[in-house]
Amino acid sequence: MRKPKLGQNFLVDDAARQRIVDALGDASARTVVEIGPGHGAITDILAGRAKRLVAIELDRSLAPELRFRFREQPQVEVVEADVLTVNLGRFAEADETVDVVGNLPYYITSDILLHLFAAAAEGKLGRAVLMMQREVGERVAAAPGVKDYGLLSATTQMYAEVEHLFTLPPSAFSPPPDVFSSVVRLHFRPRFAELGVDAKGFDRFLKQAFAQKRKTLKNNLQFAGYDAESMARGWPVGLEPQVRAEGASLEMMAELYRGLRS
Repeated sequence: MRKPKLGQNFLVDDAARQRIVDALGDASARTVVEIGPGHGAITDILAGRAKRLVAIELDRSLAPELRFRFREQPQVEVVEADVLTVNLGRFAEADETVDVVGNLPYYITSDILLHLFAAAAEGKLGRAVLMMQREVGERVAAAPGVKDYGLLSATTQMYAEVEHLFTLPPSAFSPPPDVFSSVVRLHFRPRFAELGVDAKGFDRFLKQAFAQKRKTLKNNLQFAGYDAESMARGWPVGLEPQVRAEGASLEMMAELYRGLRS
């Protein structure tokens, strides 16, 4: 039964669930965290491949169902919780990282991504294979200078290398959603040290830069409190004066951020 408040559309395409698990790579020596396992379509495959599998399920009826189903497989742990309240890093052993797989509810996709980035910033995540609404998947993977590039694109690409793998039609789910879904793979490699910026300050700077999509980068930064003199002094050579935030690469954004702070 569908419970709209939880955004549940269960994967029923056998070929798709195999492709998703295959995209995660060799998990035989890895801990995998599955977000929203539902009835266990992907869990069933992962249980036979992962060294350890932690399935985080919010639904009070589905979590006991999963515990019963995998009761004789000690490598599978079912956690009944909202993933946004779970410290994902606690599942990592010693210096290891954990991998993530999941069908992200459309209404909290961005929140879950930010939660993953927080764990990635602590060095706790290795890679993730995620299903999400196609429009969101396209934004996450978009390159600077294209229409879909925005704050979510820039933020994601500061924390991970993004690959768009394939698209799933509504018929791959039950009940069928009203939209197509994208499957993307993230390799978590935060770039803050590489680009010479601090994570908290640069995250805030990106929010300011992308505050109003129709405005130029300069206008957004002026609205955020940067004065014209500071911007003239810190503006990178090669960055167009009238560029919008979506037209600037992360390297240019980082150079501008450093220039404004100096």
